Amino acid sequence: MTVHFSSRVGSRTLNPIAVAELEAASAGRALGKLNDSNPTRHGLSSEVVPWEYSAEPRGPRKAREQLADYLAGRRSLGAMAAGAAPASRGVDPDDLYLLSSTSEAYSWLVKLLCDAGDAVLAPKPGYPLIESICGLECVDALPYQLLFDGSWMIDVAGIEGLLNGPDGARIRALVLINPNNPSGSYVKPPERERIVELCRDYGIALIADEVFYDYTLEPFDGNARLAGECGVLTFALDGFSKMLAAPNAKVGWIEVSGPAQDVEEAKRRLDVIADDYLPMSDIIASRMGDLLAVAGAQTSLVLDRVRGNLRRLHELLDEDPNGVVSVLRAEGGWNVLLRFPGVIDENELVLRLIRDHGLSGQPGYFFDMASNGYLAVSLLPEPDVFEGNIRAVLGTVAALLA
Repeated sequence: MTVHFSSRVGSRTLNPIAVAELEAASAGRALGKLNDSNPTRHGLSSEVVPWEYSAEPRGPRKAREQLADYLAGRRSLGAMAAGAAPASRGVDPDDLYLLSSTSEAYSWLVKLLCDAGDAVLAPKPGYPLIESICGLECVDALPYQLLFDGSWMIDVAGIEGLLNGPDGARIRALVLINPNNPSGSYVKPPERERIVELCRDYGIALIADEVFYDYTLEPFDGNARLAGECGVLTFALDGFSKMLAAPNAKVGWIEVSGPAQDVEEAKRRLDVIADDYLPMSDIIASRMGDLLAVAGAQTSLVLDRVRGNLRRLHELLDEDPNGVVSVLRAEGGWNVLLRFPGVIDENELVLRLIRDHGLSGQPGYFFDMASNGYLAVSLLPEPDVFEGNIRAVLGTVAALLA
């Protein structure tokens, strides 16, 4: 089936002047502009911001080229680490859109794909951001289930049921978080194969959020990025917030891939959105090369911390004399889910932690866990702080069971 694009970014017929401008550009003929209101082209730039403003909707070309080179190298390294041949297809800078964050990317993509009243499929349990952004766009976020039975799996049959159900006709996109937050589960190869097939058959786009991808903890074999997926129109999201462990480094991006006709139509319409919102700051883009240069080292630094804390968490849980708290297998990311006896109310546990230890937290129902008895814990704190946090949780659980 053909992918649906929203009517809010409709097909725009070019006027004769726009056609003539395109023809001149194709012929290599530079045109002056009577209405040129760009002060940076008229000797009026500030010394603080010396660049000439080029107003490239997808983000400054040089920054996209630097990012494309980085992503292509990362993709080849990932393929070799998995024992596969390096990818023959590089990353085209023209398939990349630079934005301030992946949250903004979600907003753009919902605008691109959905009219008011349409729907997007999003994982449950999951981070509530997607539902909130969809709500701001007057679009429904419909949950599909992740199921836990020793490890997490996507209820692919349930997704197919939703596509064939009463809401199926208004579903325009499916969101995959790879790995998911807070479950930490990667998309498994058989799941990916079937989901791509379903998206193609039902004419819906795939939005793949891979901001935590490099933080592997206890993964299964065969997981891979969805960035570059060719089987269906795919928008892969990533950014510096997680890569550099720097949420204040406001750089995110979309990589568009899939069947050529779908990709070209998607980019044509996405350019309209990008042009309306204007490209990211040249001040930030000028740092792209420097930031990419430290990405590997920064990711390794964070990975060492979260893996070390996860090892210590397992030790503390094994040493706990009560033995009633466990951690669900964490395949990737930097958060884990603790499981404690369901007779303890999640709110009661967190409120007791606040009262007795000055610690707050996010219980499972924040993420739409299907039952009581879960607490999300970050693996990022300094080791001594992390250990203190876990001991506080174990002590509070023991007190509530006494």
